[in-house]
Amino acid sequence: MSEFDKLVSQLTPDVYQRLKTAVELGKWPDGRKLSNEQRETSMHAVLTYEIHNNLPESERTGYMEGGGFTCGTSNKSAKSEPVSNDLAYRVGK
Repeated sequence: MSEFDKLVSQLTPDVYQRLKTAVELGKWPDGRKLSNEQRETSMHAVLTYEIHNNLPESERTGYMEGGGFTCGTSNKSAKSEPVSNDLAYRVGK
């Protein structure tokens, strides 16, 4: 287990939520802007936390109900292929 994984495994739900909110808003709770590196690292931590804690897919970052459809289409007329859930692959860089 990497040092990063050890650190993420120790995150509390509150810290996870604060990181997730910071990534969403692009700023820390005190209003300071996240750098690109902070945003990337925080996003990596959020995604890793979600996998390590077995969050249901519907509660994970980026989940879209009825996902797999191209923008501007409805599920009635869409003929696109479903989006693969390769989150574990992306997080395990």
